[in-house]
Amino acid sequence: MRGRTCSALIFFLLLSAQSRAETACVDFGQLAHSTVGITRLFGEAERNAQSDVVGIHGTAWFQSPTSIVTVEHVATAMGLSTEDWKPLDIQAAAESKLISARIQRWIGGGTEKLVVLELQAAFPAARSVAIRTVPLSPENRLVTLAYADQNPRFVRGRFVQYATDGKLAGTALLEMYEGDNRFAIDHGASGAPVFDCEGRIAAVISTVITQIFRTPFGVLRTSTAWGTPNVVSVPVHQMMEFSEAR
Repeated sequence: MRGRTCSALIFFLLLSAQSRAETACVDFGQLAHSTVGITRLFGEAERNAQSDVVGIHGTAWFQSPTSIVTVEHVATAMGLSTEDWKPLDIQAAAESKLISARIQRWIGGGTEKLVVLELQAAFPAARSVAIRTVPLSPENRLVTLAYADQNPRFVRGRFVQYATDGKLAGTALLEMYEGDNRFAIDHGASGAPVFDCEGRIAAVISTVITQIFRTPFGVLRTSTAWGTPNVVSVPVHQMMEFSEAR
């Protein structure tokens, strides 16, 4: 959408992220075309006069060349529906396409659902990835490919636990970081797939856990303590349950 210069920069950032996470347990080359950044820009008629938001960005992954999966709050914020086709800018590394999409179905019954989006045209470089069918175990190593701030980034981490009560019941709690950066997963990463060491999707990122402090110098946003979860995700086994139900 922004020409060759931007595409080259995005490709460079993807390679840089790959080199920084080279000690991770999965082959990044197999995952690069499984995940996309998705952006929905609002027309004037859709914009809220009380807000300066002109669009919504998130991450999604391919179920097939004509369907992608993200989390419910991304699709809702984009104003997507089951009826109307609405254009999405779909970005995969150096390639970007404007393709219309609509909601095909919702999956799951927790606080955050997964959403399958139907694409009006196939994305040329799409690559689907296997889904993990068994639960994660504590300390399982993980990696995600997320389009945080519209730049592709591989981030390592580990599985901590499945939440069984409270507002987070049914979610998978993760600790994800890049070096000492616990905000490597942040705005725009919602909908990103989380892969195990065999390259299978085990969960989908929903949100990050943060603490907000108001100080005399402004608002301070901090992550959680080392050794504790900082990312909330949706277990992907719900996709398998849906397939079996069909």
